[in-house]
Amino acid sequence: MLDRRHVLGGVALLAAPEALARRARSDDFDSFLGGVRAEARGKGISQATLARAFAGLRPNQRVIELDRRQPEGAMSWEEYRDRIMVSPTRIANGQRNYAENLTLLRSIETRFRVSPRVIVAIWGVETNFGGNTGGFGVIEALATLAWEGRRASFFRQELLAALRVLDGGHVAPGRMTGSWAGAMGQPQFMPTNFERMAVDFDGDGRRDIWDSRADALASIAHYFQRSGWREGEPWGRAVLPPPGFAPEAADTDSRRSLRDWARMGFRAEDGSPLPASDLEAALVLPSRGSGQLFLGHHNLRVIRRYNSPVNYGLAVGLLSDRFG
Repeated sequence: MLDRRHVLGGVALLAAPEALARRARSDDFDSFLGGVRAEARGKGISQATLARAFAGLRPNQRVIELDRRQPEGAMSWEEYRDRIMVSPTRIANGQRNYAENLTLLRSIETRFRVSPRVIVAIWGVETNFGGNTGGFGVIEALATLAWEGRRASFFRQELLAALRVLDGGHVAPGRMTGSWAGAMGQPQFMPTNFERMAVDFDGDGRRDIWDSRADALASIAHYFQRSGWREGEPWGRAVLPPPGFAPEAADTDSRRSLRDWARMGFRAEDGSPLPASDLEAALVLPSRGSGQLFLGHHNLRVIRRYNSPVNYGLAVGLLSDRFG
């Protein structure tokens, strides 16, 4: 018969290396934070801000899991479009939010010359019109990602930027929440984008993209303005190809006028002729699509500077068409 003391002793021996490993990781994280603290102080961030930001800070295992998670089977374009991005619920909520905020949106449009429809579409797909901005502490998430090693340099710079945002008094540490990757507030700006693009539209002295709707929507508009949005131009349109068109051989790099696309046999999706316009467009094929085809203008490229996947850009454009 096994002696209970021997069994417990064996368990203790097995547990000891795990405890030591946890202690080593904890010491390593503390050392990492010490380095960040020194770098931040050297860049002028106050000791008081660092003390508040780093108080009780530990790595977030859930953040690590999400960062390492392999993507599952990708959705088709049609499922992504109809179930997620341009769903009836999102369209209805967007139309309501557009109408309720029209005075504010017109004021933002006057200043930044960006379509209110695309502002509301971005707001909708990023955070469900401000309703889901993420529940992770931004400092904790970014510190975890900067320490963990994968893309460490990128996230270290974002962490330092987040500390500067705190030091500037734009948000309280407890309110500085966002996605597991550190995207913040209603527009889901990374901290470096906050520094470049966030604006104080309501005039209270803070760039509050968490709780000020005016600041959040104006910051989206500023991002688009700085990215080259062309006032009054469409983003694109769904089209029908000429007979014999082969998607796998499509030239998606060349830009031609709508007039030229019409001469080549392309038509609007409802079968009507394309406008006789010199506005340039390029063919755009959704990823994992089953045949839908678009002509994308300059403003589609601007949308994709906010988030680069082609399906994201197309969905934002389609959603924006449902407002106003």
